[in-house]
Amino acid sequence: MERANDSAFSGFILLGFSNQPQLETALFVAILIIYFLSCLGNGIIILLSTMDPHLHTPMYFFLSNLSFMDLCLMTCTVPQTLANFKGKDKTITYGGCVTQLFIALGLGGVECVLLSVMAYDRYVAVCRPLHYMVTVHPQLCLQLVVTAWLTGFGNSVIQTALTMTLPLCGKNQVDHFFCEVPVMLKLACTNTSVYETEVFAVSTFFLVVPLSLILVSYSHITRAVLKMKSAQGRQKAFGTCGSHLMVVIIFFGTLISMYLQPPSSYSQDVNKSIALFYTLVTPLLNPLIYTLRNKEVKGALRRQMRRILGLRQS
Repeated sequence: MERANDSAFSGFILLGFSNQPQLETALFVAILIIYFLSCLGNGIIILLSTMDPHLHTPMYFFLSNLSFMDLCLMTCTVPQTLANFKGKDKTITYGGCVTQLFIALGLGGVECVLLSVMAYDRYVAVCRPLHYMVTVHPQLCLQLVVTAWLTGFGNSVIQTALTMTLPLCGKNQVDHFFCEVPVMLKLACTNTSVYETEVFAVSTFFLVVPLSLILVSYSHITRAVLKMKSAQGRQKAFGTCGSHLMVVIIFFGTLISMYLQPPSSYSQDVNKSIALFYTLVTPLLNPLIYTLRNKEVKGALRRQMRRILGLRQS
């Protein structure tokens, strides 16, 4: 945000849930536990996908990228949130806020695109299994992932620049637990209707378009699965795709309710709760859903544990 009107400006105050001290204490414990479990789960997926040859497939290549992105997103917001919840100083520097906004926006855009890519991967695997390895080849996988990262962070550069150049007029109290576009726009002391329209249009592109592609992919998957003669095959396909769809619904549902809601229904307390879902709950669910019922990941984990134990014994 433009700081010319405030020479003493040094940063922002993240209010979080400061009006509810008991809630902040409970959230501190809950967020710390979720952060630890998420780092552990996503870290395991990244290591297994890298180390185990059986998981060198497109699905786990995309999943390891998703896990890495979730780790980055949590690390961008959670440590600052925990420090603010427990400390008296709830400030974040201007540079820290810009960095947080840029990374969170970029990673959010990457995940939107990546989830649609993963839906396409499942569509080819279920609907065109004989052509899977030819269609979803390593070069295409790399191109799709690079496109997702470039698209997400390319948009983030533009949105961060537009948001942080709006005039502040001395306002520095952010009614949130991290720097986010809708909240930062509330601090501006100028008419932001043009910016809000632009944010709505970009959010529609990153949320509605990928979600539509995902739903189309899963409609084809559902029809293909119902035609399968093997009950075991149907169960495996529905299990894998159903877990992915569950993550998609939670992630896109919370973001749509945050970025595409009409201004008249805007509630900061509700939006704080929504933000907790897509910054904490979704990164926790990704490794849980993809590993708890996944025999390939369980098998890879057992193999790596035996290898580690074997090395120690020798």
